[in-house]
Amino acid sequence: MSDDTREFLGIGWKFPLQVTAGGGIARSRYEQRIEESIYLILSTAKGERVMLDDFGCGIQDLVFAPNNAVTRARVVQNVRKALTTYEPRIDVLDVSADSQPNQDNLLLIRVSYRIRSNNAIGNMVYPFYIQEAA
Repeated sequence: MSDDTREFLGIGWKFPLQVTAGGGIARSRYEQRIEESIYLILSTAKGERVMLDDFGCGIQDLVFAPNNAVTRARVVQNVRKALTTYEPRIDVLDVSADSQPNQDNLLLIRVSYRIRSNNAIGNMVYPFYIQEAA
């Protein structure tokens, strides 16, 4: 696929911010940029950004919620709504949140998405800790 058809995906500063060996700011391109954007949306609490008060996911409000089906359903709902609202370059295909047998405080949020400009399928797993570690 040529770079001309991928320009819509964007080029920008790498997240988290990194400095290159030459002293410049590291940049990310195309599909990597979208994955970083999804990570940023999920990591941002609502109200955290002064000028964009509603930006973010809202799962941080559930950090002390019990690890049960209701909490997992709320996490899935919040993630789907945030990605649909704040990442226009993708179609959200599936979101799930699964708890781990040996780690009661860890939810693995799985996101599957399609990039609209080229129909490429992407997925990522975002770890979210819902309670203080024992």
